[in-house]
Parts: sequence; structure tokens; C-alpha cells
Amino acid sequence: QVQLVESGGGLVQAGGSLRLSCVASGRTFNNYGMGWFHQAPGKEREFVAGITGSGGNAYYPDSVKGRFTISRDNNKNTLYLQMNSLKPEDTGVYYCAARSRLGVRSQSSEYDYWGQGTQVTVSS
Repeated sequence: QVQLVESGGGLVQAGGSLRLSCVASGRTFNNYGMGWFHQAPGKEREFVAGITGSGGNAYYPDSVKGRFTISRDNNKNTLYLQMNSLKPEDTGVYYCAARSRLGVRSQSSEYDYWGQGTQVTVSS
């Protein structure tokens, strides 16, 4: 069992930056591929970043490539998402998720554990 707790959300102006964190407790953190998902109001959860268990490979959809950076510190059991050049359409709840495999997938159904989410609001 893995528990995930996100933090770092808030209100920011368009063009600004935020850094989200996700602390994991439970079993060995580096055994899990990790992802960040974004859910805008009234929309489905969408993949915005993923990172392999070792942290050696990261994946992004085109919508955030060059603006978002995912990283992890396996010694601290912590996942990060650095978000730069934020846009109003980035508004929503951000969830971190863990899957019981080392690799990354973009489908939310591939993930076994979820945090409670942290709200990000980007004003225009």
C-alpha cells in the first residue's frame, strides 16, 4: 500500500510558476512509476507528466512539453512537478499517482494509487 499526499498548489497569474510536491509513504518508492495528472473543471483527468522508478526517463504530452518538468528524489520519497509559463487552461486539480511497475503510462487506469489532489488556479 502506498499513500500519496500532494502540496504546493495555489493561485498564480498567467506566466507564473508553481512547484508541486507529492510525498509517498509505504513501500519502496523507487519501485513505482509515477505520474502527474490534471483535471480541469467538468473534464476528465489527463496525463501531464510521468517518470520511471529510477528517475532516468520522463515523459510529457505536447501540451506541457517545455513548460513542465517532473522529477523525483527517491531518498526523500518525494515526487515533484515544476510548472512554468502557466496558462489559464492549466487551472484544475493536480493529482500524483503511482503504478506498481517501474515504467510510465499515460492512462489513468494504469495507476494503482492516487493522492487527494492539490488545486492550481491560473488567472489571466
